[in-house]
Amino acid sequence: MNPALWIGLAAALWAAPADPEAPAALAASTTSSAPMAPSAGTPPDNSSATLVQTAPPPASSPEASKPLHGVHITGWAAGAPKTRRALIRNMQATGLNAAVIALKEYDGYIFVKDVRLARETGAYVNAIPDLAGCVREFKSAGLYTIARIVLFKDNLLARRRPDLAVRRQGGGIWANAKGVAWVDPYRHEIWEYNLAIASRAAAAGFDEIQFDYVRFPSDGNVRLCRYSRPDHSDKTANRNLSEFLSLAGERLKPLGVKLSICVFGMTTTDDSGMGIGQHLSELAQKVDYISPMMYPSHYHKGIYGLKNPNREPYKTIRYGIRDAVARLGAEAWRLRPYFQDFSLGYRYREEQVRAQILAAAQQGVTSWILWNPQNRYTWAALRHNNQPIYSFIDEKQQESPVP
Repeated sequence: MNPALWIGLAAALWAAPADPEAPAALAASTTSSAPMAPSAGTPPDNSSATLVQTAPPPASSPEASKPLHGVHITGWAAGAPKTRRALIRNMQATGLNAAVIALKEYDGYIFVKDVRLARETGAYVNAIPDLAGCVREFKSAGLYTIARIVLFKDNLLARRRPDLAVRRQGGGIWANAKGVAWVDPYRHEIWEYNLAIASRAAAAGFDEIQFDYVRFPSDGNVRLCRYSRPDHSDKTANRNLSEFLSLAGERLKPLGVKLSICVFGMTTTDDSGMGIGQHLSELAQKVDYISPMMYPSHYHKGIYGLKNPNREPYKTIRYGIRDAVARLGAEAWRLRPYFQDFSLGYRYREEQVRAQILAAAQQGVTSWILWNPQNRYTWAALRHNNQPIYSFIDEKQQESPVP
């Protein structure tokens, strides 16, 4: 389906406001089929959809016709058959087409067997006893599978191999404000470790590898961080991340997987590198897809002129996606943002989840992934009148979310 028509259907289903500064109208009930009266400037609803003005991705992009809609799933949930099957049922019922499965988190434990450094450090945990079988089950349900692997925020490896850790001025291991240690992104042994995990994920049948924490430390007293490269700067940090991703592409693409990364949500607006080495447009050139983690609860008060971004998910995402599309230009089809489906300081329900999806769609970005750390998703946000909101899309275009 053409993205404009998908967005139009979303507008009809959600009674989207014509004025992007009036997201309150998004509170329309999921159980009521009565459309809102059209706002000024909105064409009358005399067809099956009210089209929303948007700037769709380039027509030549794979995302233009096959948007990806997914959720993130913890390794423990994916590895538990009963929980896994319940998640799959909910994903199918709501028209989702992708599952992101965590294989390595920032605590450093991994759920992939036979990785040498993991054996030496005791990092392997048997959370997913049959990884290949788990992947097959998701794929047999028509779901595109993505393996998420945290890179440089690795507390266990830093503690058990201090020679690989980010060091502290004056000696010892540096840790952030919560006591979590990082490994040194300049160390190639760490590159090889994570590529070994990724290659085994590819062998298990995953369609895509997604690297997270592709960056340098940000919280805590980072001025005390000391790296193996004495001339560390934003320039060297960015170059280092780009070189890692180039190597990852060389190693992993021949295995038949696509490559994506997660980045700070604010990188869509702030291109300074933010002290962590992430420049959105440069990193996007190294991967197939890029996922800014755009959780409104994580944006500081006052950003985009918003008193409390967490209470205004529509505007927060609208402005952030607007900047991302402008920054990436013709490559904006690579955007696949993470959206918030959890409560942190403000209760998120159906309205708040939908607001984020619609805000992105109105900027032409129709692929996204929802995040909830306990896998407790607001499935009702993805349904209308007890039907999946994506049931309007031609089935042939749902066969594979990406080519």
